[in-house]
Amino acid sequence: MRVTGAVFEQLACRELERAGLKLLERNYTTRYGELDLVMRDGDMLVFVEVRHRIRASHGDALASITATKQMRLIQTAQLWLAAHPQHAQRACRFDVVSYDGPANRAQMNWLRSAFETG
Repeated sequence: MRVTGAVFEQLACRELERAGLKLLERNYTTRYGELDLVMRDGDMLVFVEVRHRIRASHGDALASITATKQMRLIQTAQLWLAAHPQHAQRACRFDVVSYDGPANRAQMNWLRSAFETG
């Protein structure tokens, strides 16, 4: 559900900002998909995927980032970089912030450098 997703994206953004990251953009959408959050951690660009799973019957939220999803995130990030050439030379990483459990008791897990670009 999109409303719930927006709530978890806002929670994740607040937590990452508390950790010192700076929000550059939220919900950047292309034909390949969407970047939930684009942030800076010092000089590094961080593309953040936020996931929520109520039940772990099909794996936890982190497990939902398949190879296909990773490829789409990478393609979307490349388009973001092309649209923002002032950031094109920065080092980049892909983080996943996952929330597992019912919305009112979901546990957060922040995985930095969740996957490699190639």
